[in-house]
Amino acid sequence: MGIINANDDSFYDKSRFTGKDAISKITSMIEDGAQIIDIGGVSTKPGSLEISPNEELARIKPICDIIKRERLFQKVSFSIDSYTPKVIEYALKSGFTTVNDITGLQNDEVAKITAQYNATIIIMHMQGKPQTMQKNPVYKDVVSEVHQFFEERIEKAKKYGIKNIILDVGIGFGKTLEHNIMLLKNMDSFLDLGYELLIAASRKSMIDKITPSLTQERLSGTLAIHLDSVRRGATFVRTHDVKEHHQALKVQEAINSSS
Repeated sequence: MGIINANDDSFYDKSRFTGKDAISKITSMIEDGAQIIDIGGVSTKPGSLEISPNEELARIKPICDIIKRERLFQKVSFSIDSYTPKVIEYALKSGFTTVNDITGLQNDEVAKITAQYNATIIIMHMQGKPQTMQKNPVYKDVVSEVHQFFEERIEKAKKYGIKNIILDVGIGFGKTLEHNIMLLKNMDSFLDLGYELLIAASRKSMIDKITPSLTQERLSGTLAIHLDSVRRGATFVRTHDVKEHHQALKVQEAINSSS
């Protein structure tokens, strides 16, 4: 899953694109091996500011319109990274097939719209809100608490008629380095829920906390996390660096399948 941020404040500046530049990047991601492209108009980095639904829609609308007009959804699947109902609905009307909701279906309207369009939901776990989530996050047992959260939100999704569900433990969303590592080490403990898992640690600050590095220097750390997560049961990998991940995953697959 490749990442397109239609804003000017996402934590990794090389993921920010608008209009035709975004379409050019989408094309190159398809060539590099992306199977899904995740597009969002709002930064959700720690301390990020909220924007209005109209501003969020204005940011993603030009990209959605080109995707629909050029029928790019016939070449690759598209995911909308949003928890705003009107933005999600516009994207689904434009040919998107997945809703990536960092609030994990907190809003009933998001559940209704996702079901209405028979879309896939990515249920992510987050403690708090982006504005405050990294201010002293506390858990008694992060793995069991995230597991319980998934159980509750899966039931909610099913109640609204959502059939296709993907789970994301939410690395960096209201978690310390220790919490993140515990979730990564226990990735396979979420498989008993019966749904595929997504790992999304691309260039995140946990890498800097392990080995000091700027955002643009964290590709190696990202690959280490993502390859280990796939080994532990993750199916989907959300990344800024599609080409490098495609190669790494193909090599890992070849090693694993060799007799």
